[in-house]
Amino acid sequence: MKNSFICLFLASLFLIFSCDVNNNDNDDSINIVDVTAQALLSPYGDPNPAAKIAAVGANDFAFRLSANLAENNRGNNFVFSPYSVWMPLAALVNAADAPYKDALLTALGASGITQVDINTAASRMLYNLTEGEYNPLKIVNAIFVDKKVTLRRDFAQTYMDFYRGSSINVDFSSRDAVDAVNRWASKNTNGLITNLIKEFDPLTLSAIANAIYFSDRWSWEFNPRETKEDVFHAPAGDTRAFYMLREGEDQYYYEDDRVQAIPLRFKQGAALYIILPQTGSAEELLASMTNDYFNEIQRDSFLAEGKLLLPRFSIENDIKGLKESLEMLGVPLFEGEPLTGLIEEYPLVLTDAIQRAVINVDEKGTTAAAVTVLPGGATSAGPQPNKPFEMICNRPFIFILYDYTYDGGSQILFTGIVNQP
Repeated sequence: MKNSFICLFLASLFLIFSCDVNNNDNDDSINIVDVTAQALLSPYGDPNPAAKIAAVGANDFAFRLSANLAENNRGNNFVFSPYSVWMPLAALVNAADAPYKDALLTALGASGITQVDINTAASRMLYNLTEGEYNPLKIVNAIFVDKKVTLRRDFAQTYMDFYRGSSINVDFSSRDAVDAVNRWASKNTNGLITNLIKEFDPLTLSAIANAIYFSDRWSWEFNPRETKEDVFHAPAGDTRAFYMLREGEDQYYYEDDRVQAIPLRFKQGAALYIILPQTGSAEELLASMTNDYFNEIQRDSFLAEGKLLLPRFSIENDIKGLKESLEMLGVPLFEGEPLTGLIEEYPLVLTDAIQRAVINVDEKGTTAAAVTVLPGGATSAGPQPNKPFEMICNRPFIFILYDYTYDGGSQILFTGIVNQP
């Protein structure tokens, strides 16, 4: 990907399920469900309180899950996409057995609403996030189903209607399934993600996948000629970084006794918020961040004259403890027989959760990717300075990438920590 583009990619959330059974059905006897999608639901002119609860709850879920993961980060760089986890889990509400459905909705920040409501909210989100001929954001969903089992038609129809989720037939007992998933991931990330899956457990029966691809330029690009090398005060000791400069008037800026914050806006409306703690670590800041506080930062930002020094940075990490964090948030899909509505033959259960993510930020833009794998088995306004601000990001900071939705406002897509550029 050329540096002249900002390219943010969240690749493929996979929820993989398997079941320890002997099935001697003919492999050709099961065909994938082929369904046609209804139109996505436009939110404009149609206030929907339940959809708003779900959309705002998705941001609450994003910060709660990010906070849980950040607590164990221990001075490392960190990038994560909570939205990619939220959307497939929202789709799985339609497959969850009754005792687990309400618990899953609560974990997703959607307590008190119904399965129909969460589907409506997801459809309205997709309408907002992907509308327009030149929209820089692409979201793709799919479910891969073993040919020995039958995907439930009602789930397939709902998944297509509200999540634009396609259904793909594979043979998880052969290399063909690995190749099919890897081709899908590569195709929907413009070749950024290849060889995503090395192998599937032979008992795997299904894998649900999500890909998000974002490509846009800064609305105010950094001048590479003004980038200078200087010291960065990392937790492990001082190091060197290349600082990009933005200086002048009409910069939205926020400051209180906890943080300095500035949004780096893209041409088509999304933004990457850079948030620098006044005291304490970046982990402590992300762990304490809430949707209410993030909304306050956005609401009370003001146009100011000032100077931003931001280091170019590149991060790649494996997310540790994602399964445990999801369990702590109350996601009820890792024990019992929670998923009775996905395939005809057996109830399914998640057994693990894995995500790898990468982000690169420079003067022209950003490239980023994240992959999540969940295998399964059987059964108030800040003070306004009276002089030009200086925001020197020469110590750890956090970032939040979001795009706009009618119901949820600034919908969180990525969160992260830069401890060492």
